[in-house]
Order: sequence, then structure tokens, then C-alpha cells
Amino acid sequence: MHIVVIGAGYAGLAAAKLAARWTDAHVTLINERDRFVERVRLHQLAAGQALRDLPIRDLLEGTRVRLVVDRVTAIDPAGREITLRAGAPVRYDRLVYALGSQADLESVPGVTEHAYPLAGVEQAQVLRSRLAEAEVVAVVGGGLTGIEAAAELAESLPRLRVHLVTGGELGDTLSRRGRSHLARTFARLGVQVHEQAKVISVDDTGLELAGGDRVAADTVVWTAGFRVPELAAEAGFAVDHNGRLVVDETLRSVSHPEVTGVGDAAAVRRPGGQELRMACATGLPAAQQGVRALADRLADREPKPMRFRYLNQCISLGRKDALVQFVHADDSPREAILTGRLAARYKETIVRGTIVFERHPTIPTTL
Repeated sequence: MHIVVIGAGYAGLAAAKLAARWTDAHVTLINERDRFVERVRLHQLAAGQALRDLPIRDLLEGTRVRLVVDRVTAIDPAGREITLRAGAPVRYDRLVYALGSQADLESVPGVTEHAYPLAGVEQAQVLRSRLAEAEVVAVVGGGLTGIEAAAELAESLPRLRVHLVTGGELGDTLSRRGRSHLARTFARLGVQVHEQAKVISVDDTGLELAGGDRVAADTVVWTAGFRVPELAAEAGFAVDHNGRLVVDETLRSVSHPEVTGVGDAAAVRRPGGQELRMACATGLPAAQQGVRALADRLADREPKPMRFRYLNQCISLGRKDALVQFVHADDSPREAILTGRLAARYKETIVRGTIVFERHPTIPTTL
């Protein structure tokens, strides 16, 4: 039995180590790079801070997982074979699809040519170099990535004039208290917020908005939306309208039962139909439960459906402040929040905890 995991992000790396621990199968992990990327810290890297060097081989030490550093270019489900850019094809008996997500650069004209995404380590490094000579930065996207990036840049590089441009209201998924704290923090940091602003094009002088307004900027940071690789759709796997692998309640592909989907590239849903958001908070427990279900089937046991509930959303607002928004099980906000330095320490503990989890992925997660 050969289990192949493609993608060594938060969910994929954990899945490979769990498969080696919970089954007797040979396990191969395929990833394009040999370093683990702390994606939740990329805004810190862009702002000039140093991140830890985390070789994947070190994180795999003591396991039976074989690492292949190469890019997956195609999947042949009929032959159960994976085509690589440089190496020989790899056959599998079971596949864990964990390729994650990447920035959506095609939804608005000019983004590819003129904007700087923040979804990969190389992208963050390019943006970091660009910021050395920037004066005015427009961060597009009012999600958690955009909020964290705007706050980090404004605090770490106070010489910059920072704009945040969002198609909705600032913090529209937060509680009233959470939105108020976010607004006060951005006012303190000098971040100018543009709400209900739809970007229709990007050029080398800034943004054009619907209605004719413009936001002038010499640097545009693009965090408005993510997309997943097209490999699942190209292979003929059942995917949703966003190209995410459609899985059942045990994280198994609904069209190809030999495939398990975890992380951003899988459309995981709660029993009521709610699609879980792309986040470590989703990916880590999904990796545990998806691989447990796979191991159960290999051992002729009936797998249990995935159980999941959210507890909070943790948003860094620079290094000295953060917002912990406590939420109901369905991710809707409670009024309870935590802010300030205590929240910053809470957020840092959570982020550090993800690496502890990658080293010891059997640590229980909150379900």
C-alpha cells in the first residue's frame, strides 16, 4: 500500500506524518519546495521581519515519510499516477490532495502586471524589496490577510502612507466591538480605509474604482481572493464552482473514493451545508480527521464523520496589538473580544502552536 500526499502546507505535512503513524503503508510527500512556509506570517516577512528557516526534512525526522521535492503537473486517476515536472512519475494506491490555495490574480485587469500578491514566500520577499523604495501602499482586500498586512506595514514602516481598500465594510465579519477596535487601531496607525470600494483595474499609479474614483499608490498589495490549483478539475475529480475538491463527511472525494481532500483545496462542509473557511483552524483538524478516516477504511473499520466547531478568529494588528474575536460554532461572531498586548500574545501563541502541531500532529485539536 502506497499513500501519496501532494502539498506540504499546514494540512498536507500533518497528513503525511499522520498517515505514516496511523497506517502501515509506505508514505510519500510531494512538495514543490524543501522548506515549510509559515503562510500566516508572510505579512511579517514583507514588512521586513525575519522568519524561521524550517526545512521539511527536519520536520519529517523520525518518521517513515519519504519527501520528493518537485512540482506536480498532472494526476492520472485511471492509472493512479502523478506526473512531476522533473522526476519520474509516482504511482499511488491512496492519494491525499492537499495542494492549498494561491492568490487570485486574474479577476481584475492589471493585477498580474502591477500588483504584489502575498500568498507565497517568494511573493512576500519581492514585496519586501519593493517596499524599500515605496511611499504609498494600497492593500486591496478586507479579509483577515488584508487587515493583517495593512496593520503590519503601517506599524513596521511608519514612513509609508497605507490605504486599505475593501469591497465591503471594514471587519464586516466581526462583532460590533470587534469592528470598533479595528477602526480605532487603523486610525491610530494612520491607515486610510476605503469601504464599499470595488476595484475595476490596477496600473502603475494605483487603483481605479467603480464610479470613477481612484486611489493613488506606487505599490499595490493584492489580497482580494484566493483560488486553488486546477489539477483536481483537470484530473476529472468532482470539484465545486471554485475548483475545490468536493468531499463527503469523511473528507473522501465524492467521485474518486481513493482520494482524500484536506486543506484549502478541498471544499469541506459542516452537516448543515456550511462551507468551512480557508484557515489553519480548519485545515489542521481536517488533516487529522481525514487521515483517521483513511486509516479506518484500510483497517476495515467504519470511519466517523468529521466534527468541527469554530472558537475564535485571531487577527494580528502589528506586533503590539491584536484582535481575538470569539465566535459561535458556525463562525458567527459573539460580542466577546480580546484586544491589546494580551491578544497579541494570544495570537503569537496560536501561530507558534501551529509549528508545534506540525512536529507532533497527534496533538488534539478543538472539534
